[in-house]
Amino acid sequence: MRPNYKKIYQDMLRLEYPDKLKDPKIKELLGKLETTEDVLKFNDRLFKPSKESQKNNQKLKTYDKKTMLKLLQYQKKHGHSTSYMSKKYKISRTTLTKWKQMFEEELEKKEKKAD
Repeated sequence: MRPNYKKIYQDMLRLEYPDKLKDPKIKELLGKLETTEDVLKFNDRLFKPSKESQKNNQKLKTYDKKTMLKLLQYQKKHGHSTSYMSKKYKISRTTLTKWKQMFEEELEKKEKKAD
């Protein structure tokens, strides 16, 4: 069961930043909070985090299955190394390798469907 991020952000904006809630772009993004990646991008857009808070928050990030698969497919499609992906998305190489092992069969199925 996932938290209802749309409701959380609506309440937070209504209480603390009512002017941002009127922005049509924010309203549009608020309606598209489906994956962890969407939530993280939305949060960054709203609050422009400092480098220190980004570093601290990185330790607390979790990813849903859909986002993990999306990142692994992106890596495979573009031929990026694990090191490159690790630096770009600030995820450890060990974590990426673990994801590959966990979703190896699903990635192969999706690759066969694409052919």
